[in-house]
Amino acid sequence: MDLVAERARTSRPTLQRVEAGDPNVRISTYLMVMQALGLLDEFSLEDPLDAELSNEQLPSRIRLT
Repeated sequence: MDLVAERARTSRPTLQRVEAGDPNVRISTYLMVMQALGLLDEFSLEDPLDAELSNEQLPSRIRLT
């Protein structure tokens, strides 16, 4: 447990709160713990809809008349 906390750059009590699913722990802490455990490789952060929307030509200004 100490090794995971060290790799995640967090304290042991915070790691225990992550294990308990405490909603008051920052999402970045959850991500750092997941990275320390090697779990982030299993997730794909690519969103096909996001790529499609990024490629569209959207108007830069909308005028209300």
